[in-house]
Amino acid sequence: MEMINATGRRKASIARIYLTKGDGKVTINGKVLEEYFPVSHIRNKVVEPLQVVEVSDLYNIKINVKGGGFKGQAEAIRMGISRALVKLNEEFKPPLKAKKFMTRDARVVERKKYGKPKARKSFQFSKR
Repeated sequence: MEMINATGRRKASIARIYLTKGDGKVTINGKVLEEYFPVSHIRNKVVEPLQVVEVSDLYNIKINVKGGGFKGQAEAIRMGISRALVKLNEEFKPPLKAKKFMTRDARVVERKKYGKPKARKSFQFSKR
Protein backbone atom coordinates (compact mmCIF):
# COMPACT_ATOMS: atom_id res chain seq x y z
CA MET A 1 0.00 0.00 0.00
CA GLU A 2 1.33 3.39 -1.00
CA MET A 3 0.18 6.76 0.27
CA ILE A 4 -3.53 7.55 -0.03
CA ASN A 5 -4.59 11.19 0.00
CA ALA A 6 -7.99 12.85 0.44
CA THR A 7 -9.46 16.27 1.14
CA GLY A 8 -11.99 17.39 3.74
CA ARG A 9 -13.72 20.75 4.08
CA ARG A 10 -15.86 22.44 6.74
CA LYS A 11 -16.72 26.16 7.07
CA ALA A 12 -13.49 27.97 6.09
CA SER A 13 -11.19 25.00 6.83
CA ILE A 14 -9.49 22.77 4.28
CA ALA A 15 -7.67 19.61 5.36
CA ARG A 16 -5.38 17.45 3.21
CA ILE A 17 -4.98 13.90 4.55
CA TYR A 18 -2.11 11.50 3.73
CA LEU A 19 -2.72 7.91 4.91
CA THR A 20 0.12 5.34 5.08
CA LYS A 21 0.68 1.95 6.74
CA GLY A 22 2.06 2.41 10.24
CA ASP A 23 1.35 2.27 13.96
CA GLY A 24 -1.38 4.87 14.51
CA LYS A 25 0.55 8.18 14.67
CA VAL A 26 -1.47 11.29 13.78
CA THR A 27 0.53 14.40 12.81
CA ILE A 28 -1.20 17.72 12.13
CA ASN A 29 0.85 20.55 10.57
CA GLY A 30 4.04 18.95 11.94
CA LYS A 31 2.68 18.61 15.50
CA VAL A 32 1.38 15.58 17.39
CA LEU A 33 -2.43 15.32 17.70
CA GLU A 34 -2.41 16.01 21.47
CA GLU A 35 -0.26 19.10 20.96
CA TYR A 36 -2.33 20.56 18.10
CA PHE A 37 -5.73 19.85 19.72
CA PRO A 38 -5.26 19.99 23.53
CA VAL A 39 -9.04 19.79 24.18
CA SER A 40 -10.12 16.14 24.46
CA HIS A 41 -13.59 16.32 22.84
CA ILE A 42 -12.13 18.01 19.75
CA ARG A 43 -9.36 15.37 19.63
CA ASN A 44 -12.03 12.62 19.77
CA LYS A 45 -13.79 14.21 16.77
CA VAL A 46 -10.60 13.77 14.71
CA VAL A 47 -10.05 10.05 15.45
CA GLU A 48 -13.75 9.07 15.38
CA PRO A 49 -13.69 7.60 11.82
CA LEU A 50 -10.77 5.34 12.77
CA GLN A 51 -12.66 4.08 15.82
CA VAL A 52 -15.87 3.46 13.85
CA VAL A 53 -14.10 1.11 11.40
CA GLU A 54 -11.68 -0.17 14.11
CA VAL A 55 -8.35 0.58 12.40
CA SER A 56 -6.86 3.04 14.93
CA ASP A 57 -3.46 1.31 15.21
CA LEU A 58 -2.93 0.30 11.56
CA TYR A 59 -2.28 3.60 9.76
CA ASN A 60 -0.16 6.71 10.18
CA ILE A 61 -1.91 9.93 9.19
CA LYS A 62 -0.17 13.14 8.13
CA ILE A 63 -2.49 16.14 7.94
CA ASN A 64 -2.11 19.65 6.52
CA VAL A 65 -4.95 21.92 7.60
CA LYS A 66 -5.52 25.64 7.16
CA GLY A 67 -8.28 28.20 7.63
CA GLY A 68 -11.13 28.50 10.10
CA GLY A 69 -11.16 27.74 13.81
CA PHE A 70 -10.30 24.60 15.74
CA LYS A 71 -13.81 23.09 15.52
CA GLY A 72 -14.06 23.61 11.75
CA GLN A 73 -10.55 22.23 11.30
CA ALA A 74 -11.38 19.13 13.38
CA GLU A 75 -14.50 18.42 11.33
CA ALA A 76 -12.63 18.99 8.04
CA ILE A 77 -9.99 16.50 9.21
CA ARG A 78 -12.72 14.00 10.19
CA MET A 79 -14.25 14.20 6.71
CA GLY A 80 -10.85 13.83 5.02
CA ILE A 81 -9.91 10.77 7.09
CA SER A 82 -13.29 9.19 6.26
CA ARG A 83 -12.75 9.78 2.54
CA ALA A 84 -9.23 8.32 2.70
CA LEU A 85 -10.49 5.20 4.50
CA VAL A 86 -13.18 4.67 1.85
CA LYS A 87 -10.50 4.96 -0.88
CA LEU A 88 -8.58 2.30 1.02
CA ASN A 89 -11.51 -0.10 1.48
CA GLU A 90 -14.99 0.37 -0.02
CA GLU A 91 -16.54 -1.72 2.81
CA PHE A 92 -15.88 1.13 5.28
CA LYS A 93 -18.39 3.40 3.51
CA PRO A 94 -21.73 2.23 5.06
CA PRO A 95 -20.74 2.69 8.75
CA LEU A 96 -19.04 6.04 8.03
CA LYS A 97 -22.01 7.25 5.98
CA ALA A 98 -24.40 6.22 8.77
CA LYS A 99 -22.49 8.52 11.16
CA LYS A 100 -22.63 11.33 8.51
CA PHE A 101 -18.83 11.59 8.24
CA MET A 102 -18.94 11.42 4.43
CA THR A 103 -21.34 14.35 4.01
CA ARG A 104 -20.00 17.86 3.39
CA ASP A 105 -21.58 20.24 5.91
CA ALA A 106 -22.01 23.35 3.74
CA ARG A 107 -23.20 25.71 6.49
CA VAL A 108 -21.05 28.84 6.61
CA VAL A 109 -21.41 32.20 8.36
CA GLU A 110 -23.88 34.53 6.63
CA ARG A 111 -22.33 37.76 5.38
CA LYS A 112 -22.99 41.11 7.05
CA LYS A 113 -25.43 43.39 5.18
CA TYR A 114 -25.07 47.16 4.89
CA GLY A 115 -27.32 49.25 7.15
CA LYS A 116 -27.31 46.50 9.80
CA PRO A 117 -24.93 45.78 12.68
CA LYS A 118 -24.75 42.04 11.84
CA ALA A 119 -26.18 39.76 9.16
CA ARG A 120 -29.83 40.01 10.29
CA LYS A 121 -29.86 42.03 13.50
CA SER A 122 -31.33 45.54 13.13
CA PHE A 123 -30.75 48.70 15.09
CA GLN A 124 -33.38 49.51 17.72
CA PHE A 125 -36.53 50.97 16.17
CA SER A 126 -38.03 54.10 17.72
CA LYS A 127 -41.57 55.07 16.73
CA ARG A 128 -41.38 58.52 18.39
